[in-house]
Amino acid sequence: MMNCEQATRLMSDSRERELSIRERAAIKMHNLMCSGCRNFNVQIDQVGKMARRFAREKDDAPADSKEKPNDR
Repeated sequence: MMNCEQATRLMSDSRERELSIRERAAIKMHNLMCSGCRNFNVQIDQVGKMARRFAREKDDAPADSKEKPNDR
């Protein structure tokens, strides 16, 4: 049985690469029994969505309002 550290690592990895069938099944089994890891999975999905939305909004901003690297 997978522990929480392994499960959350694989959930994070799934954002960067496609997991094997075995890895996906192990996460699914773990999440059936672990509400903390289920919550973690929901939260990293939400963070990813927010990051993509922020990037889109930043790209859509008028050119004069975009921050220049030396303006920090």
